[in-house]
Amino acid sequence: MQTLSSYLSGQWQAGQGEGTALENAVNGEIVARCSTEGLDLGAAVRHAREVGGPALRKMTFTERATMLKGLSAAIHEIREELIEMGSRNGGNTRGDAKFDIDGATGTLAAYASFGKRLGDRPFLADGDGQQLGRTARFWGQHIRVPRRGVAVHINAFNFPAWGMMEKAACALLAGVPVIEKPGGATALIAWRVAQVVVESGLVPEGAFQFLCGSAGDLLSHLNGQDCVAFTGSAATGAKIRGDANLVRHNVRVNIEADSINAAVLAPDVATDAEAYGLFIGNVGLDMCQKAGQKCTAVRRIFVPADRVEEVKTDLIAELGRYPLGEPTEKTTRLGPVAHSGQHADVVAGIQRLSEIADVVHGGAESPRDGAFVSATLLVARDADANILHELEVFGPVATIVPYDGTATRAIELVNRGDGGLVVSVYSNDANWSEEFVLGVAPFHGRIWVGSDRMAEQALPPGMVLPNLVHGGPGRAGGGEELGALRGLDFYTQRTAIQGFKSFVDGTFGPETEGE
Repeated sequence: MQTLSSYLSGQWQAGQGEGTALENAVNGEIVARCSTEGLDLGAAVRHAREVGGPALRKMTFTERATMLKGLSAAIHEIREELIEMGSRNGGNTRGDAKFDIDGATGTLAAYASFGKRLGDRPFLADGDGQQLGRTARFWGQHIRVPRRGVAVHINAFNFPAWGMMEKAACALLAGVPVIEKPGGATALIAWRVAQVVVESGLVPEGAFQFLCGSAGDLLSHLNGQDCVAFTGSAATGAKIRGDANLVRHNVRVNIEADSINAAVLAPDVATDAEAYGLFIGNVGLDMCQKAGQKCTAVRRIFVPADRVEEVKTDLIAELGRYPLGEPTEKTTRLGPVAHSGQHADVVAGIQRLSEIADVVHGGAESPRDGAFVSATLLVARDADANILHELEVFGPVATIVPYDGTATRAIELVNRGDGGLVVSVYSNDANWSEEFVLGVAPFHGRIWVGSDRMAEQALPPGMVLPNLVHGGPGRAGGGEELGALRGLDFYTQRTAIQGFKSFVDGTFGPETEGE
């Protein structure tokens, strides 16, 4: 059994006590422990501000981009080792582990590409300048500069590599040092990735620190130049947002929380349409990839009432393509959920849903020892039952919800989720799709529109892309990450500069082509 340490203030340090136990999801054995008890987190914050921040800010955007590209390559070099760790601590199949690891390296590479286009100035011009007076002599220009604090990243258990590095990519490119805290239950991969980051020598000292275990009193050391980005449950997100010290200093907080995402089949999509095959395939993938433990996974499947039996039959057949088994077996496409506590939560959630919906595939009964859960499909008896729109079961579980086929009713039901990360809709009717998109847009961070014309080209709706924003309003946390250079906004300060045009525009205005 390993003891995982933290990298703080320039050295690896082990906490005191037993700390958090990391399980093998297949057999429940303890594979590692981590603790932060007794570690000086205030010193780590000061180290980031006083050492890491200044070192990063001395680097140009181009140099930071080169750093991110190097990190992507360094992590990719140990891909096979990380895949094995994902199986041992997290229950990942090979495909699921690759999804996490390649998401991390791909996002780093993407932000390296974005950064290379930013040039060598220590700030970003934010839009064009504006005339402010009777003549152009009095001029205004917005710029964005890196904040002088530290970015604390509190990450979720389901994507230990990707979740950590997508946040780090944005902050480091912006010029802000990070303290990364992984989800404790699956921290083995994150710890190994952190080792690679430190050993690479690519990141200036103090710009990357790693806290393996409880966050302790970390938030109490932050001030108004710092920021916190959290991914996890709505309950924990609310506690972070309401932390007295963060409120007192108006510390920036970004929350990505629970999301009862939806997939909607429009009435015009016939069984033989390419969009229908896309719908069935994507829903099956969303239910089973990472054992349904994705923040973007579909939980509610809205189907015209007269199509429910047909869709139910086809989805059950699709789920049969995801055999449940030990994650190291080549034939396995659905592994266990991450740990025993997660297993108990999923089983309890299925039991609650079964009070208002019929289980037509799978169910709450454990199919074997370990943290295994069968892919479970339910059909709601009442589309308006509150629990459908309030309870997220974070596992391979989704419910078919009948509706009358109108865009109006679909919009009403989808928005009952009170804010989502992504909703997917399948339709070849442009008018129906337009009405639906505009109706659900205020409640969602991303809308994925499937049709026959894009079926062969589309990436699945559950995939988070660095080019597009990730986040959502309301229940989804109200936050926003990624979105290409939009991802840097959280870590920079927008400042308006006013003065003589020759100075303001010449010094801070957008660079012209050829400069």
